[in-house]
Amino acid sequence: MFAWLANAWRVPDLRRRVLFTAFILGIYRLGSWVPAPGIDSEQIEGYFDRQGGTVLSLLNLFSGGALSQFAVFALGIMPYVTASIILQLMTVVVPRLEQLQKEGESGYAKINQYTRYLTVALAAMQAIGYAYLFQRQGVLDASIGNMALIVLTLTAGTTLLMWLGELITKRGVGNGISLLIFASILTGLPLGISAWYNGGVTERLFLPLMGIAIVVAVVFIQEGQRRIPIQYAKRMVGRRMTSGQSTYMPLRVNMAGVIPVIFAAALMAFPPTIGQYFPQTQGFINQYFSYTDWPFLAMQGLMIVIFTYFYTAVQFNPVDQADNLRKHGGYVPGIRPGPPTAQYLDRVLTRLTLPGALYLATVATLPSLGIIYFGFSQATAGAVGGTSVLIAVGVALDTMRQMESQMMMRSYEGFLK
Repeated sequence: MFAWLANAWRVPDLRRRVLFTAFILGIYRLGSWVPAPGIDSEQIEGYFDRQGGTVLSLLNLFSGGALSQFAVFALGIMPYVTASIILQLMTVVVPRLEQLQKEGESGYAKINQYTRYLTVALAAMQAIGYAYLFQRQGVLDASIGNMALIVLTLTAGTTLLMWLGELITKRGVGNGISLLIFASILTGLPLGISAWYNGGVTERLFLPLMGIAIVVAVVFIQEGQRRIPIQYAKRMVGRRMTSGQSTYMPLRVNMAGVIPVIFAAALMAFPPTIGQYFPQTQGFINQYFSYTDWPFLAMQGLMIVIFTYFYTAVQFNPVDQADNLRKHGGYVPGIRPGPPTAQYLDRVLTRLTLPGALYLATVATLPSLGIIYFGFSQATAGAVGGTSVLIAVGVALDTMRQMESQMMMRSYEGFLK
């Protein structure tokens, strides 16, 4: 591992990319500590200390703690992620977007432009909502002009983050948006380590074992795939006859990624958030929407399974895949081209998605199980399981894979010379 990193550092172009990525991430963390104009950070932090288990605590996680200080980057990159998910879902129901998706690079460029516009609109709406919420809770005392300045600052901060993420993707290493979320999640790691160090004997003993087991399981499932054999028939290309080729279509066990966990966590956090404004519902909320209650865990697991199937269906269309295979002269051995191939792919994907969905539900509920059976604190449990580990490990694997591919390209180039 260290030898591989040392070899990567010796490549001048790759070294510049790594340093550029680190520089951009440093700017991101600096902006997460600079408060917006007219903000009393201490009052905002005091308010967030009372928001455990609500959607605000979840959003604060993805902003790297910037939301609890109402910093310039308080909204984080989540408006862009939300806009991307909305555009992906709309391509299924909007014929114009579906046509753009099939046009190749030009179509994707147009969709990215729509995503940027939607990101700015979502960021502005979220900034207005946060400013109104904090003012109503008495932790933000601002005039109309100052409120407009705060909304403009937060919206501009999200737009700047979107641009920085695209710069990392273009000139750095890895996917810029994913790395920004990765950096946000890692900021909570020192708090989790501190809580583990100050915890009891059981917590100190079982936390490292649980953390290692979760990371191994995440890597195993994230890299797992079912390979569907594909055979291409001989065909004429110009005046030449191409020979038949054998390849495979990889279907990942977890094709939906971490999106189902984010959806389920956000929806499950809404009732406690809304219940704060209706004191008469606190009994019902405490009974069914507590992290340590089995009704909450059962509902969260069921929603993760449902969202996994839904988002997998959005990501992978068996009918389109079967049509593309038939157009290029490909077929699955033993399966007739066309609708039978689509039915076969749909059947395989349905069976393959079930273990992936159960895996996501299990990893998401592990922090709560650690609190129930091992007496972990909330900070410690959040550091070893759930969405944080899924995103951190997934982004780390993807970044290392891209660095390895760039090193291989440079090695082959040197060999050819």
